[in-house]
Amino acid sequence: MSLLFASLLPGLILIAIGVPLLISNPLIVTSIKAMPRSPAAAALFWGSASLWFLYVVWNLSPADLVIFETSKPLAVFFAVVAVAAFYFVPDFLAIRGLCVLTLLAAWEILMGTFGEYGWLRVVKAVVYAGVILAIYFGCVPYRARDFIQWLFNRVQRARMLGALALASGLLIVGIALSH
Repeated sequence: MSLLFASLLPGLILIAIGVPLLISNPLIVTSIKAMPRSPAAAALFWGSASLWFLYVVWNLSPADLVIFETSKPLAVFFAVVAVAAFYFVPDFLAIRGLCVLTLLAAWEILMGTFGEYGWLRVVKAVVYAGVILAIYFGCVPYRARDFIQWLFNRVQRARMLGALALASGLLIVGIALSH
């Protein structure tokens, strides 16, 4: 991943989060509230996270493999686990998928900005905050549902978080485009 894209991506993600929260359309609010247990969101987020993770496992180097000579048995095992999750652990699968996507994207972003300092520390701080939230909500996904409920109890909360995310995203995009 190029340095420009790695530093631009977190800002674009924050803008994509901030704008819907700032608009606070009733359709957007109900969609966000329904997302933690939505089968469609689970298929989208968990499915794409599983595919990305399987791609990473499939392309492991021989140095990463301890037991097997190729990565094919590991990829098959994780593919079975990913499909089984739809049947045996369907609750909050969308949240878990979003958390896995966040962790995989953070890995790519941090590798893309490795060794770069200066204003990119702001980008790295935002990415690490996303990693902490992804680990926390991945372990206790019902807390994400509780946070979403709390956020939309008052319209001002969602708009404030949306404004903060949008401003942070614009700042990061400005930082990314400045070097």
